[in-house]
Amino acid sequence: MPVLAILVPLLGGALALAAPPPTERAILTAEGRRAADPALVVLLDGQPATAARAALALGRSKRPAARATLRSHLVKASDPSVRAMIAYALGLLEDPDALAGERRLALDDANSAVRYAAADAIGRIAAAQTTAPGGAAETLIALMRGDKDPAVRGHAAAALDAFRTSSEADAIATALVTAFESERNTTVRWHVMWTIFRGYATRVEREPLARALGDPSELVRIEAVRAWGRRTDADATLLLTPLTNDPSWRVQLQAREALRALAKQPPTDHLTSLPPDLHLPPPDRPNRETAFPQRPGPPPKPQAPGLGDVLDSVPFVPTGAAQMNGPLPGKHPRVRIRTTKGDIVVRLYPEWAPISVANFLKLADSGYYNGNRWFRIVPDFVVQTGDPHDNGEGDAGYSIPAEENPIEQRTGVISMGLNYKDGRAVRDSAGTQFYLTVSPQLHLDRDFTVFGEVESGMNTIARLIESDRMISVERLTRDQ
Repeated sequence: MPVLAILVPLLGGALALAAPPPTERAILTAEGRRAADPALVVLLDGQPATAARAALALGRSKRPAARATLRSHLVKASDPSVRAMIAYALGLLEDPDALAGERRLALDDANSAVRYAAADAIGRIAAAQTTAPGGAAETLIALMRGDKDPAVRGHAAAALDAFRTSSEADAIATALVTAFESERNTTVRWHVMWTIFRGYATRVEREPLARALGDPSELVRIEAVRAWGRRTDADATLLLTPLTNDPSWRVQLQAREALRALAKQPPTDHLTSLPPDLHLPPPDRPNRETAFPQRPGPPPKPQAPGLGDVLDSVPFVPTGAAQMNGPLPGKHPRVRIRTTKGDIVVRLYPEWAPISVANFLKLADSGYYNGNRWFRIVPDFVVQTGDPHDNGEGDAGYSIPAEENPIEQRTGVISMGLNYKDGRAVRDSAGTQFYLTVSPQLHLDRDFTVFGEVESGMNTIARLIESDRMISVERLTRDQ
């Protein structure tokens, strides 16, 4: 897909400014300039919701000029939501001079939102360095082992992926196994196993990894299967073959992919049919119709959203780690994606990604998505659509700004697709394509914009193949 031009006028032109309040409009306009805007600096001294949102906007600027300003405000920020968002923003800015402060916050701050943000920032800063910064991995290991909030423990474990090629990798592998075997929280355990799969599969002892194949948690088994697909043990195929008959359809598909990897075969990039012995869950509901609308002509030309399309979202005050990794309290718009295999209901998060949500809803309301094919379905990875050309090469004719946020790319999030150049995702290139994750894909956290989450319909997602289509995307009248 060709690289799209960034739509600079999107947030700075003559637009209808009816929906969001004035301060939010000012933040969005400044954010769209992708600069360390003085207007945002002034707002850092405002009310907590305003200051926290301004900090995020400065982080999204990706301008090193914003680093010193944010560091100075971090020292004096008394509100935890503001500290959390400044800490996260410094991670987006990959500020090496913030690392010492981030480590202190991670270990000492009383608020879990701040510790979550600091763990995230440590991982981002470390990943941007040519050599691993001293003490950073040690801090994340301490969080993974001892933080009282499971969301922080899991996020710290995932951040250790940044150190997989460092001189500390063997010690980290040992720490991951120790944490996995002592941890009782299922969510933390799959985070730890995901990190083992991503960067330490060949460094850990085989026995705990073999035991993980029989773990009660479906997600732990998925990550353990992935890890075995990266090993060279003589009996790896023997261990994985029974998992092709696992009770979980996702584990079954992943086991097949791991066996392909062990056999030096290419991965399945396009799922065009489902294995006949797949243990699919029952349908969410009977299909009301299976035919998609035939357009009389070409699809409607999409129109870029303006500030007038942005919803007035809930107050931007994340008070704990759970709110850094999900919606903030308040009502959220919901949509029903009707497909040829059933319905998927998605709740959208305009507080974290206001332009992405506005763009998605505007496209849905125009009928742009009606009849689109699910052109990319990768087993146990993502299902992707949003291109009326049905091949992944179509574009919107405009692009929207990236809206990086701390929500993890766990199972069932909806995110904007991006263009690629030289094997790397191109920032600010999203348009109309979007994807839903089938299982955790935390490595996508650094580049892709999460703008909502599946509320129901994972059983529909289980049945999708690349001949399926969206029938329509419609707003639901009841927000929640």
